[in-house]
Amino acid sequence: MPPLIRQYRLRRSHRLSGKRAFEAVYAEQLRQPLGPICLCAKPNDLGHPRLGLSVSRRVGGAVKRNRIKRLLREAFRIGQHDWPEAYDVVIVVYPHETAMLSEYQHMLITGIQQLDRYRKHRDSK
Repeated sequence: MPPLIRQYRLRRSHRLSGKRAFEAVYAEQLRQPLGPICLCAKPNDLGHPRLGLSVSRRVGGAVKRNRIKRLLREAFRIGQHDWPEAYDVVIVVYPHETAMLSEYQHMLITGIQQLDRYRKHRDSK
């Protein structure tokens, strides 16, 4: 059997876009605040996670907002294979000093694992 090859590309199909898609994730009411970010998630049946970003102008100027978005996309791209299940995730960013990539990676993987445990516990009741 050939070894499992992981694709670390961030394809268009891995992006969450459109008002309805974001509203569907928010409506699920599955949230995990993690300091400067908050993960909002909804399970999907696609077999891969999808990412949406919500970064308001309160976070800072365009340069700072775009840097944070690039770092969060990169953290998602690198860590997406370590997620327990496929989720549609919207990351809401609050004003903060820009963190290192490793910190965002840690926040994402920790947050999605906590969300997954909470969802399984909630659904088992």
